[in-house]
Amino acid sequence: MANSRNIGIDLGTSNVLIMQQERGVVLREAAVVAQEKSSGKVLAVGDEAWKLVGRTPGSMQAVRPLRQGAITDMALTSTMLQYFIKQVIGRRLMGKPRCVISVPSSISDREKRDVVSMLLDAGVGRTQLLERPIAAALGADLPFRDNWGCMIIDMGAGASDIAVLSGGETVVSSCVPHGGDYFDDAIIRYLRKKHNLLIGDRTAEEIKNSIGMAMEPMGDTAGIFMNVSGRNLVTGLPRTQKIDAMEVYEALREPVNDFIEAIQSVLQHTPPQLATDVFEDGLVLSGGAAQLTGLAETISREIDIPCRVVNDPQACIVRGCAKALEDPDAMRDLLENGRRRLLGR
Repeated sequence: MANSRNIGIDLGTSNVLIMQQERGVVLREAAVVAQEKSSGKVLAVGDEAWKLVGRTPGSMQAVRPLRQGAITDMALTSTMLQYFIKQVIGRRLMGKPRCVISVPSSISDREKRDVVSMLLDAGVGRTQLLERPIAAALGADLPFRDNWGCMIIDMGAGASDIAVLSGGETVVSSCVPHGGDYFDDAIIRYLRKKHNLLIGDRTAEEIKNSIGMAMEPMGDTAGIFMNVSGRNLVTGLPRTQKIDAMEVYEALREPVNDFIEAIQSVLQHTPPQLATDVFEDGLVLSGGAAQLTGLAETISREIDIPCRVVNDPQACIVRGCAKALEDPDAMRDLLENGRRRLLGR
């Protein structure tokens, strides 16, 4: 039976989201931990730690324990997860809540076991893992359990999962490093090359979110600009540079094309009948990086296929995890396979 205290978790590269049945998304925080370099003492977690990125003194560091869709620091990931979960469920409950968590698709079986152990230590009861493409398809309400081809593309910060689903299973999939960080890095490189201006990750993300576009700016959008502060690489002094939307488009054109080529590659390896279904129904984008202005329209134009972005794309994965908790019996086939692999059965 469903329990309103049960939780779905999206363990993402840049953000962690937790959703409870009947309450919706109860936590949405940055996947960042700030710590002392010398002792390793944790000073801040989540959004408070994110505020310190690029602003820490020499004795501190703000770390993202997941990079490019993979867990790079298991200990900090454990600390971060326990902190977030205790915020949501507290330290003492009469019964431990059940949990469905979606993790990066590239993690190993050992890392999966470690994630389950972390959640047990944080006060969670039974934990099951859900593949990211399946979680995204559930969150987007796609009919992927029918004998019909559906294509879901979940764009995270560190990686994007591109998958064609049918009959409740993943038929063709690819995990590529073309996510939000990939776009941010392109902006950093562009400003460094064109303006001799060095900016940090936070500034690059702000530029992308404010005036970033996947399609060429025209009309009123062509005149959009923002003032960007960074360090002059010639003088070494702080400097503010006016950047317009056309420049950001130029910076993002190559990574956007790389992403589109990755989608085409998956379509080329899709069985013909399922590919026909996908071309009829179109592509569905989820994940925070899918919010780049004009991205869906550009994909649709280049591949000649309908493309749309789900509502609140950043929460799509965690919605799928929460749905998997609603009817455990009906979702058993989606969760048990991952659990059997996890236990080595």
